[in-house]
Amino acid sequence: MPKYIWLLAVATTISVTGGSFLWPLNTIYMHNELGKSLAFAGFILMFNQGANIVGNLVGGILFDKFSAYKTILFGALLSTSAATFLTFNHDIVAYSICLLIIGLGSGITWPVMYAMAGSVWPEGGRRTFNAIYVAQNLGVALGAMIGGYVASISFDYIFIANASLLFVFTLIVIFAFRGMDEEKNRHMHTNILEQSGQIKDKSAFTSLIILSVGFFVTWFAYSQWQSTIASYTQDIGVPLEQYSTLWAINGFLIVLGQPLLKLFTDRVTSPKTHIYVGASIFLFSFVIAMYAEAFTMFAVAMVILTIAEMLIWPAIPTLANALAPAGRAGFYQGFINSVAAAGRMLGPFLGGLVVDMYNIEVLFYCLLVLLLVPFFTTKIYNRTGKQDQVAEKKA
Repeated sequence: MPKYIWLLAVATTISVTGGSFLWPLNTIYMHNELGKSLAFAGFILMFNQGANIVGNLVGGILFDKFSAYKTILFGALLSTSAATFLTFNHDIVAYSICLLIIGLGSGITWPVMYAMAGSVWPEGGRRTFNAIYVAQNLGVALGAMIGGYVASISFDYIFIANASLLFVFTLIVIFAFRGMDEEKNRHMHTNILEQSGQIKDKSAFTSLIILSVGFFVTWFAYSQWQSTIASYTQDIGVPLEQYSTLWAINGFLIVLGQPLLKLFTDRVTSPKTHIYVGASIFLFSFVIAMYAEAFTMFAVAMVILTIAEMLIWPAIPTLANALAPAGRAGFYQGFINSVAAAGRMLGPFLGGLVVDMYNIEVLFYCLLVLLLVPFFTTKIYNRTGKQDQVAEKKA
């Protein structure tokens, strides 16, 4: 892999490790420590992801039109500043405001990471985005594995760890990514020359929107593991450190399972097929979770869920990058990241509302119905014709 892919992967791991001390415990902290309802906690997380959506769109546009380096530095400074303030004051007002700023900062950062990866190593296809995805989940595994045990001692240490690693991430951006704009411009120039003379199909963005509907639904369901299901595990007596272990299982399985995943993706190269297979496994994981009453069954459900996301999560940005016209990679990655953030935004709030009004069983039945949507959206995308074939070849 090119040098910048390695740098992006290392920076991603450090940033996500810091964030993973905090985000799996947001609902638990607000509900169990601060005494707020699940709907209220979901409402705050909705604003966090709303800011993330704005950040994704802004970050993608700034990548295309302005400066990759200054954009990612701005996002890193925003997140680090809010996380640092949170270490000193984490009552519900400060917590809510800081989560909003962290959501905005991280939202600005991630489209740049993905768009830069796609610009530097376009021939990598799925491997390009899988490298960033694996780095993210290594961070998830490390942060979640340690975070649960740290939180069982004191939540104060969680905030300190989050701020410290985000500060390290900012230092890496300052000193290692200074040449990012030159690298981006060089590869952008090459890509434009390669595409000269080609007529861009106007259905590209329509195809992206169709894909995004199914992507939104999967993230909506996935976010329940970080909110309503997280709180449910506490209500039925699963220890906090065991809940955090679920995310450690998730992250380490993604990293260690790459050789087995490669055996599958080398034989089945179509990203659309990856989505079909992943969506089927995704659905099955929620059936298992619906009947889980102990840590062991939740762990089984998490393993199945992880296999599904290993197929789906890299496939979507791969197709988005393939669909993007020259000079629009940042916007397309910003758009697809904002869709994921929208799922994470509405998931905890609406899921918490359903549980507060009815119960967790009703929520599970709703999710099982919703998880049929990605099959239809992928099928519709498959019928978009010429643009889809071009994207398949580029992916």
